[in-house]
Amino acid sequence: MKKHHEKSANEVATNRKARHDYSILDTYEAGIELTGTEIKSIRARKINIKDGFVQARDGQMWLENVNIAIYDQGNQFNHDPLRNRRLLLHKKEIRRIAGSVQEKGITVIPLKVYLKHGFAKVLIGVAKGKRQYDKRETIKKRDQEREIQRATKMAY
Repeated sequence: MKKHHEKSANEVATNRKARHDYSILDTYEAGIELTGTEIKSIRARKINIKDGFVQARDGQMWLENVNIAIYDQGNQFNHDPLRNRRLLLHKKEIRRIAGSVQEKGITVIPLKVYLKHGFAKVLIGVAKGKRQYDKRETIKKRDQEREIQRATKMAY
């Protein structure tokens, strides 16, 4: 049985605090425009998406504040670890996401980065920030579900 915190073979990084701090309204899969050594660092799982966010500018979506570590075997052509990276989405998806961000309290955050057919993909979520009491309610609900699972497991 797979544990919750274990990563699958193609999953590179997850934002575990995202579902705790935000209510995810919608998700989209996007490609990332990368330079030469960035994909090598991602394959080595040297990426941090915890503080990242997505911003719409000039009809394009940009992944910002995501740290892809410098590749160890890279030379003078190594990349800037905190540079903004363009996300590859369909025009309709960009318009839909940009329209939803116009509402108050809505933001777009990266949920996880994974490899699919050799390409790096990011799962982005349109999210609304939770208040403190919402977080406590989510924790209480999760604990109740865990107790129910234990009770049903004991019965069998």
